[in-house]
Amino acid sequence: MTRPHSDGSLSRRLRDARLDWLVPDWPAPARVQAFSTTRNGEDGAAFDLPRDARTRIAASGHLRRWLPADPLWLHQVHGKAVFDADATSPASDSHEADAAVTRRPNTVCAVLTADCVPVLFTDRVGSVVAVAHAGWRGLAAGVLEAALEVMRVDPREALAWLGPAIGPRAFEVGADVLAAHSAADPGAGACFAPVRPGKWLADLYGLARRRLTRAGVEAVYGGDRCTFSESTVFHSYRRDGAAAAGRMATVIWREDV
Repeated sequence: MTRPHSDGSLSRRLRDARLDWLVPDWPAPARVQAFSTTRNGEDGAAFDLPRDARTRIAASGHLRRWLPADPLWLHQVHGKAVFDADATSPASDSHEADAAVTRRPNTVCAVLTADCVPVLFTDRVGSVVAVAHAGWRGLAAGVLEAALEVMRVDPREALAWLGPAIGPRAFEVGADVLAAHSAADPGAGACFAPVRPGKWLADLYGLARRRLTRAGVEAVYGGDRCTFSESTVFHSYRRDGAAAAGRMATVIWREDV
């Protein structure tokens, strides 16, 4: 596989603003723009996006200035529903789904995460973009496959990037998580390492890659960060707790070129 490239222009602009936000390193066409925020804003200020859509709009002005339009926020429920932005009116502030897809220029698809895997999609010609919120429940439910179906592209032409999530050495789970993934894919057990009776360390990135590969996606990038252990860079639900954990945004859009 050839070495992927990222959009140097967006990377440079973020770097010049002293932001450590992540631009995917993948071979997407130049018209496809995307990034993931961190817990850090400009000049070292804290950056967090509230889960509640009403307060998020007011808090996301700093994010908005990097985007061509307001993001299409989702009400995420750890399922596999996909919001097709081209087929459904985006008038409401939040849409109950865990993935979003668009072919329209300058329409920004977005998810919020704090340990789950944000997964970006496009195809090799940049005709469509998508983003998915993939925790263990969403992965088991098939949210990645559902997003690919709504994209309506040959999976062999799809590109996927796995954004910052909890790493395989930090995500301890019980038998229910192992069973949920092994039910559909007996080989998924390879992504679980036993640590003590009834407990395993789960590799969310590995599970996402298995799902994508089984769906026919050959080009998968990213998946090398850990929200739990990189405490100065990322928010983490597992590390900080439900009350204190912030959220990162992962966004993608197609430019009108």
